[in-house]
Order: sequence, then structure tokens, then C-alpha cells
Amino acid sequence: MVLILTILVMMLAAWPGEQAVATRVDEHVANQARDEQPDEHDRLAMERTATPPKAPYVTKQVKVRSGDNMGIIFQRLGLRTADLHLIDQLKAADPLRMLRPGQELTFKLTQEGELHSLYYPHSLEQALKVNRREDGFVAKAVRLELDTRENWAQGNIRSSFWGAASEAGMTEDQIMDLAAIFGWDIDFAQDLQPGDSFRVLFEEKFQDDERVASGDILAAEFVNQGEIYRAVLSEDGNYYTPAGKAMRKSFLRAPVNFKYISSNFNPRRLHPVTGKVRPHNGIDYVAPVGTPIMASGSGSVVAAGYNQFNGNYVFIKHAGNYVTKYLHLSKRTVNKGQRVKQGQTIGLLGSTGRVTGAHLHYEFLVAGVHKNPRTLTLPQAETLSGRELSQFKVQAQQQLAKLERSETQLALRRNES
Repeated sequence: MVLILTILVMMLAAWPGEQAVATRVDEHVANQARDEQPDEHDRLAMERTATPPKAPYVTKQVKVRSGDNMGIIFQRLGLRTADLHLIDQLKAADPLRMLRPGQELTFKLTQEGELHSLYYPHSLEQALKVNRREDGFVAKAVRLELDTRENWAQGNIRSSFWGAASEAGMTEDQIMDLAAIFGWDIDFAQDLQPGDSFRVLFEEKFQDDERVASGDILAAEFVNQGEIYRAVLSEDGNYYTPAGKAMRKSFLRAPVNFKYISSNFNPRRLHPVTGKVRPHNGIDYVAPVGTPIMASGSGSVVAAGYNQFNGNYVFIKHAGNYVTKYLHLSKRTVNKGQRVKQGQTIGLLGSTGRVTGAHLHYEFLVAGVHKNPRTLTLPQAETLSGRELSQFKVQAQQQLAKLERSETQLALRRNES
């Protein structure tokens, strides 16, 4: 019994000690774990030094060289011809057939070097995206968003309109557009004089803060020989006066982009070949052979042929007893009975028939009577009315107010520079 009691006492004495040891061991392990846990600085350092995951695709940008086509580019990148053949069958991939030097294409390739996708911005506002699918490829057009901003220009003509507009910072396209807007009222080859002036409100297109193109002319004013002409762009895409009258007339003032006039309308002109006094019932416009001749108004071709006097000729009948005639063409591009629209090419300038040099002889008849197309008051085209007119007048007032403020804006810009 003594022995048994002694053993029990020894066991009870030993039990708390083991529990304390275990507790101390557990606390030591916990403390060690806390000591080994990295702080925020160590964690960020570990993240920086960690190896990043491998990218699933390899991106390659290719700049189109002179003479390049997609076959050459695929070969350069080591891509499969079979893939190109599949892409070539896609209707939406047509832009890839019209590569131009300097353009860029972006290819995404798999780690194995196979084509995954390609991206081709083929114009300022359109791009092409081609993606691989399980059964081949799919192509779709992507519209690029451009930032549109408004700008102003103004100039005073000292020697030429072109020079003044260029000095004002306008591009060639803008200069031609401005001339086209007022071309029905102003003869830019004959009517301009020193002291004439113009003001223009126009749009510009930007991509990533870089100007990439000029946009529409929104409003413009042209002062010619003291007379003020104003035009505002409508939502229908046409230009009107502030009162809603169309700037576009039923007839072009001149049916060809000419260098100069060699002979004006003159009822008592001395004929340069026969030497006899014969009426010159039209205007002779001189330009290089092959210059396109345009229909000055919409109508029907009532005659088209060749004779020894007129050479190649085209006569067009228009609504309202108007007829226009075009003589000495090197080539006719329309036939008798054909309907034509204003501005449509009907032939090319030449020197066929009885002439002393290459030119277009242009006649304008009203009810069978020859008229001078340079001085004749041309019939008006469509005019806005009703609700369209009311809405346009509000828009025109806003745009012309911006045009009036352009002088202040340009003055501030000059002072800043």
C-alpha cells in the first residue's frame, strides 16, 4: 500500500510539469511563427523579386514597306500560308489587300509562333480586327473614335486667294472646300480682287491629342468686291445662307477646273480661224488635255457625237428650258439619252474639231437663247421651309456667333504666340 501510494504521489507531482512544458513549447512555436512572418516592407520586396507569369501571347508590330503584301509579311513573321488563305476568304478582310507603305499592323502570336489575332487601322476612323476561332478566323470592322474640335481661320487677299488661305493656316482640302461652297456665286478665277476677305469656322480631327485630319467647314463668310456672302452647314449635309436659301445652284458657274479663259462670251468676236466677225456664244476654258469636264447641272443628254466643227460634243437638256453644250472634247463618257447629275464627268478636255488649241467651249442657253453663264443669275436649288427652316435658323445663328468671335480668338492666339 505504501508503495502504491508513493507511485500515485509521484505521478500527480509530475503531471502539471508536463502541461507547463507543453504550454511553453506551444508558446515558443507561436512566437517563432510570428517572428518568421514577413512585415509589409518584406512582402513588397518579395513581390518585386517574384518571377512574373509568362505572357500567353507575343505581340509584334510590322510597318508596311514598299512592295509589301500580306503574303510577304506572313513569310517575314514565319506564319503559316494556310492561315493567310483562310483570312483571305473573309469578305470583311478586304482592307488587307490594299496595304500602303508606312501603315502598321499589330500581330499577336502564341508561344508556339502561331497567329492568334491581328489589328490593322487602315484609315483614320476604321480598323480591322482578325481573331482565331476553333473553326478558322473571324474578321470585323472596328470604328475608331476621334476627338473633334473647332478652329478658326481668316485672311485678306492681297495677290491670290490660295496664298491668303495658306497663310491663314488652311489645308489644301479646306481651301478647295471653301471655294466649292461659294463657287456658285463667286468666280474664283476672275472675280477676286485685293482687299477681299474671308472667315471660316471648321472642324479638326484629333487622335491622342495629335491632329490627324481636317473636318467639315461649319460656317464661312466671304467678302467679294464689297458684297458679303455667308454659308452655314446644315444637318442634311448641304450649305445654306442664314435665311435658308441653298448655296448650291441648279448649275455650276464653270464646268471644268480651268487655268484661264481664252475667250469670253462676245456677240461680236472676231473668229481666230476665219478672221470674220462671228458671235462667240460661249466661254472657252483653257486647261490641260484630259481634264475632266463636268455636267454643270442635272439633266438628260440630248446629243453626243462628233463633227468637223465641234469635235467631240455633248449637249444636255435641263429642267426649265435650260440647255448646256460642251465642245472639242478629247473623249466623251456619256451617250445620248443618258441621265446625268450635276458634277458628273461627261468627257475630257481636248482639241478636236476646228480649234487653235486645247480648251472647252461651253455654251448656256435659256429657251433657245444664248446667255453668258458667268454673269447670268443662276436659278436657285432647293430652299429650306417650315420646321426645317426654323431649326436651321437657330443653328445658323449659333454658328455665325462663333464665327463673329473668331477674330477675338485669333487675336488672343497671336498674342500668346
